[in-house]
Amino acid sequence: MAMPISLRRYTVDELADFPDDGNRYELLDGVLFVSPSPGLPHQIVATSLAAILRTFLESEPRVFVAAPGVLQVRPGLQMEPDILVGTLPPTSIEWDQVPEHWLAVEVSGVGSRIYDRDYKRDGYLEVGVREVWLVDLTARRICMSRPGTVKDIPHTVDLVWRSPGGRELRIDVARLFRGVPVDR
Repeated sequence: MAMPISLRRYTVDELADFPDDGNRYELLDGVLFVSPSPGLPHQIVATSLAAILRTFLESEPRVFVAAPGVLQVRPGLQMEPDILVGTLPPTSIEWDQVPEHWLAVEVSGVGSRIYDRDYKRDGYLEVGVREVWLVDLTARRICMSRPGTVKDIPHTVDLVWRSPGGRELRIDVARLFRGVPVDR
């Protein structure tokens, strides 16, 4: 006889009481996901990509790049993309007040690839993120997804992104991974 699985649901407010122990605690529809601190290859790529985006977006008013960022929709969604590009709230500095989420980036190694692809990507798209990149440390590619289109379009040479202001950024994917140890 099959037993139904019942998962405890958490809220964003409860998540604030979790320990600061180096793990990443996230909620997707109230379900708790816990992942360990990222490794060196992850941090090298995430930092490089965040710097590229931050430099490119300096001239665009009210646009921020956070690495990591927080996408929060109360009561039961809080995800922490490795990089988040959004529009600053007009009067608040709270994550749940960010009016537009332009880009969420997950740098995925062996330990997080399935979670990032099968859960987080869809979660980001469902709450209105305009584009999601899954940066695969093993395959050395960036898979791009947008709402209403084919998911995970792979880019191994160039990835072109349009900023909130309509400018075009071309990212040399191979160069992004140059010198970075392979995550196995």
